[in-house]
Amino acid sequence: MLVIIGYVVVLVAVFGGFAWQGGHLAALFQPKELFMIGGAALGAFFVGNNGKAVKATLKALPTVFHGSRYTRELYMELMALLFDVLSKVRKEGLMSIEGDIEAPHESPVFSKYPAVLADHHVVEFMTDYLRLMVSGNMDAFQIENLMDNEIETHHHEGSVPAHVIAKIGDGLPAFGIVAAVMGVVHTMESVGIPPSELGMLIAHALVGTFLGILLAYGFVGPLATVLEQKLEESSKMLQCVKVTLLASLNGYAPALAVEFGRKVLYSTERPSFAELEDHIKKAKSK
Repeated sequence: MLVIIGYVVVLVAVFGGFAWQGGHLAALFQPKELFMIGGAALGAFFVGNNGKAVKATLKALPTVFHGSRYTRELYMELMALLFDVLSKVRKEGLMSIEGDIEAPHESPVFSKYPAVLADHHVVEFMTDYLRLMVSGNMDAFQIENLMDNEIETHHHEGSVPAHVIAKIGDGLPAFGIVAAVMGVVHTMESVGIPPSELGMLIAHALVGTFLGILLAYGFVGPLATVLEQKLEESSKMLQCVKVTLLASLNGYAPALAVEFGRKVLYSTERPSFAELEDHIKKAKSK
């Protein structure tokens, strides 16, 4: 929603300001210039990326129009789930959660938290390391190193769409210049026409540069920033799981282990100690 609002503000500010100073908006409507800039950018997108990057970018683009789903409520669900799992381990032993981690969608523990179950990355990350804990063949340092490597891989993989969009944004001003140069070439080959028509051709050519810069910094470039922010939020979920499981592996009680996880959350979404405690109590009573 914020992306759409931002786009509207950009359009009103730029075109409204142009009209305010007496400009004619019709002169800025140049579909041929847009075709050249957009077509060149699209072609460069396919040339500069492999199939995996193209698919990842096309899949990620619709998400920029959705608000963040990483809310305080989701984090509290995640930590309540971790508390339930670790409490079961503490009471019944590690082997008691074997069925839960093998089929989390059928588990009575995991099924209490549908918002967390909807994120397959988090569920897979959690169950994989719980499975390693059940095996008992790895110490905390080995698991922490493996977790760090997996989070780094997840971050690198998730950064591909943002990097691709940023590169497209960087190239748009140059494609705008290409369109402008093509307009100038057309103007120079039409020097015999009346000055009024010649001036119109020059104006049309300059619109290409304007459109390239506007699309780059007002529309495409900001999308890369949004994708980077969404990636940081998704990585924070994994870090919360990592810190909580490691704390449990080092012998801390479930309540303290969850407190470790709470502390790594961003302050804007981090629940207070009392809020989390109250949420866990309500979840246990279900």
